[in-house]
Amino acid sequence: MIKNPFSNSRKSSAGKSKQPKTEENCRVVSELLRPNGVDQSWRVFSILSEFVSGFNLLRKLGPAATFWGSARLRPGDKYYNEAEELASRLAKKGLTIVTGGGGGIMEAGNVGAYKVGGQSVGLNIRLPMEQKLNPYTTMSQTFDHFFARKVMLAFSSEVYIYFPGGYGTLDELYEILTLIQTKKISHVPIILYGKEFWTPLVDWMKRELLEKYQTIDEKDLGLFSIVDSVDEAEKKVFSKVAVVCEI
Repeated sequence: MIKNPFSNSRKSSAGKSKQPKTEENCRVVSELLRPNGVDQSWRVFSILSEFVSGFNLLRKLGPAATFWGSARLRPGDKYYNEAEELASRLAKKGLTIVTGGGGGIMEAGNVGAYKVGGQSVGLNIRLPMEQKLNPYTTMSQTFDHFFARKVMLAFSSEVYIYFPGGYGTLDELYEILTLIQTKKISHVPIILYGKEFWTPLVDWMKRELLEKYQTIDEKDLGLFSIVDSVDEAEKKVFSKVAVVCEI
């Protein structure tokens, strides 16, 4: 009999074979396949249902503008108030306002559209804390899966407006920039609201990504523009979105 040359190759110093990770320690099992101890063989149907209902909701929208920004800003904050005012102006001229459905800038966008009788859409995510659907939407869907929600938001609008925010806002900004850069979606106008907030990040992108490391092209910095007032933002939106209809 030929001896297996690998039979003793993985023994520890104590002479015992090392054991592979148990199922409980394997992340693909503990987080993807069986979250909360439930057999997730059927999880694909939950994911599919979110895509189907999400796209059915998007089919009902006309020309739209999506607002992004921090969930932590409150009424009275400069950016909350200006997001509300901008949303009101855009909704009056026929644009549906789409947000992530939560508080802060998302709420401000929905409030602005709601107050003037416009269409106000919230694509919410179910989280253990911080996020819940605000009451100023005329249409909404709450998602369990971030990736399904992100797909809906990526295809929801003719223009994307980013107010100051945290990790989530930056994640969504770079998501859309990447999709446009790689031509996975059409060149949707991206507007960054607030020069004081966004200019340091853009300067870093230019200095480090473009000039020092050459990890982006110069044309990639032209995928977005920065504005600093409601008037400037409104003008920029309608220079990019030509077809709107009066409510």
